[in-house]
Formats: sequence, structure tokens, C-alpha cells
Amino acid sequence: MKELSALLSKQEIREVILATNPTVEGEATAYYISELVKPWSIKVTRIAHGVPLGGELEYIDCGTLARAFSGREVV
Repeated sequence: MKELSALLSKQEIREVILATNPTVEGEATAYYISELVKPWSIKVTRIAHGVPLGGELEYIDCGTLARAFSGREVV
């Protein structure tokens, strides 16, 4: 985290894209990093989580399906 803070201080960063695992640890890490970045007013986003393209719905767990529903977009 020291290296990230140093990088944010030295360079013009417009966005930090987080790609953490969809686990409790991954969620906690994403939250920690997003809080660390707040003082710089930098946009923080996460990659999408959910049902993989070509995935069979019968094999998708409830947590993954819930994440896919919560991140849905209008088409």
C-alpha cells in the first residue's frame, strides 16, 4: 500500500481499476484500497463479476448470480 500511495502522489492518475476476488477477503481489500485512494479524488471502479459468457445457469452459485443481478445494466 505504501507503493500505491507513493504512485498516487507522484503521477497524474485518473482511475484505479480494482480486480479482486469476489470473496470476503477480496471485498475487504477493494474497500481498503478505495478508502486509501479517496484523498486524491480519483475514480475507483471494479471489474464486473457475475455469470461468465457461455456459462450454464444451473452451475452458477447463488452469490455469483446475486452479484450479476446487482450489476446489471440497461441495454
